[in-house]
Amino acid sequence: MFVWLILLLPIAGAAQADFSGMAKALGSGNADALGQYFDQNVEISMSDNEDVYAKAQAINMVRQFFTQNAPRSFQQMHQGASKGSDAQYCIGNLTTASGTFRVYLYAKTSAGKFLIQEIRFDKGN
Repeated sequence: MFVWLILLLPIAGAAQADFSGMAKALGSGNADALGQYFDQNVEISMSDNEDVYAKAQAINMVRQFFTQNAPRSFQQMHQGASKGSDAQYCIGNLTTASGTFRVYLYAKTSAGKFLIQEIRFDKGN
């Protein structure tokens, strides 16, 4: 029994990104809630436009995107971790009033928690 406890401790202590909270914010179109997961600077890619924005600007960019593409739901398709486990990613489909977008989230450990470093919205077919 003691051996099992020792083997499970590293698994239980491993930090994970809160993609469920991020997915909920995406699906409801809540830029402010999603912004809680942003690092101080975030790379945003949408509609062939890619740039790095300060957190407040990034939230406004996502808010504008949600205004132009009213979200209806978000379905997470994939989730994984980088080799060193200091970064994680999530890929999913965002269904909006104007079509479906493939969303890529890249989160890295910052200040002891996983924060979004990059978010990408790619228009589906």
